[in-house]
Amino acid sequence: QLQLVESGGGLVQAGGSLSLSCAASGRTFSMYTMGWFRQAPGEEREFVAGITWSGGNTLYSDSVKGRFTISRDNAKNTVDLQMDSLKPEDTAVYYCAADLPATILDVSSVEVVAGEYDYWGQGTQVTVSS
Repeated sequence: QLQLVESGGGLVQAGGSLSLSCAASGRTFSMYTMGWFRQAPGEEREFVAGITWSGGNTLYSDSVKGRFTISRDNAKNTVDLQMDSLKPEDTAVYYCAADLPATILDVSSVEVVAGEYDYWGQGTQVTVSS
């Protein structure tokens, strides 16, 4: 079992920055690939960024590449998302999620499909004003 709690959302002007954090409870956090997803009103939940268990591999959606940075600290059971150069289209509820790799072959890759993730946080609102 893994429980995830996001924090750090809020209101920011376009061009500004926000940092999201996800705190996990559970002894096996380091086994999980971690991802950030977002969902805007009327839209499907979409992949934003992900990081493998060791932090060795990261993956970003094209829409945030170069602006967002994902990182994790397995000693603290946290995964962070630093968001810079924010745009109004980044406005959404942001969710932290955990994916336990199915096989040893999956540990070095990041899953982008929301349905493959095993645990989810409750979400945190990010609003970017123009």
